[in-house]
Amino acid sequence: MTTTPPAHDRRMLEALICPVTQGPLTWDAERAELVSSMAKLAFPVRDGIPIMLVSEARAVD
Repeated sequence: MTTTPPAHDRRMLEALICPVTQGPLTWDAERAELVSSMAKLAFPVRDGIPIMLVSEARAVD
């Protein structure tokens, strides 16, 4: 599995916002997740598809 999305996927990921706070997300390449520091949640990206469901997110410190 590749941890760095292609350039076009990266632009799409950068356009997403946190579904809880409406704030920005950062890409964690090591875990293949989009992280909302404001909500303290990490949303998984599976097969290039961001899973933006709170029920699928994991809590982060």
